[in-house]
Amino acid sequence: MILPRRSGDRGHFDHGWLRTWHSFSFADYVDPKEMGYGPLRVINEDIVAPGAGFPMHPHRDMEILTWVLAGAVEHHDSLGNGSVIRPGEAQRMSAGTGIVHSEANPVAEPTHLLQIWIRPEQRGLTPGYEQVAFEPDSLRNRLCLIASRDGAEGSVTLHQDVRVHAARLDAGNTLTHTLAPGRIAYLHIASGALTLNDARLGPGDGARIRAEEHLDLRAECDTELLLFDMAEH
Repeated sequence: MILPRRSGDRGHFDHGWLRTWHSFSFADYVDPKEMGYGPLRVINEDIVAPGAGFPMHPHRDMEILTWVLAGAVEHHDSLGNGSVIRPGEAQRMSAGTGIVHSEANPVAEPTHLLQIWIRPEQRGLTPGYEQVAFEPDSLRNRLCLIASRDGAEGSVTLHQDVRVHAARLDAGNTLTHTLAPGRIAYLHIASGALTLNDARLGPGDGARIRAEEHLDLRAECDTELLLFDMAEH
C-alpha cells in the first residue's frame, strides 16, 4: 500500500527570512492525522535567507538529522561542537537529556535543507553529535545509507531501528529497494519527480509505504530523494 502525501497539503509558513514546509505536524501547524509515521516524527523543508538562522534553542529526547540540499548550515551547540554542513553531509544530533544549539546560513545564497526528527528507542539518552561526508558518486543512481542504528557503511548512527537512504537519480534511471517483512517505509522527494511502483511523486511529495515487498523507483528527471526503512512501532 502506497499513500502519497502531496507537497501542497503540507503545512507552510513564510517568515521572510525562512520559508518552511512541514510534512507532519510541527510548531503552529497541527493536523491530528499527520503526527508522523512509525518512529519518523518530523520532516521539515526549510529555505533560509543568507545571514539568517535559528538562535540557540533547546531540544530533548529526539534524534535530529540534517541533510543540506543547497548552500550550507553553520552549527553550534552546548556540547562544544561547531561545524558547517554542506550538501552530501549528514549531521546527527541526539538531544537525549537536553541539548541547546543554533543553526545559521553562513553563505551568500539561500540555504535549502531538510531537518528530520526521529523518536529514539528510549528517553534520557546521553546527548551526542556526529557528522559524515559522503562522496558524490556514492549518491548517484544508487541508494546510499546515510543513517542507521549500527552506523553501517559509514553512516551516522541513530538510536532507533531506522535506515535512512539518500539518492540522486539521473533522468530515466531506476532503483529497486526490498522491504523486509514487518517493516514500513517513507519516501520523500527533495527535488525532481519519479514513479514509485504505480504512484507518481513530484517535488516535496512524500509517501507512506507498508505491505510492499519491492519498491521500484524510476526518475522522470534528475531527482533527489530520501528513503526511510523503519521498524513499525
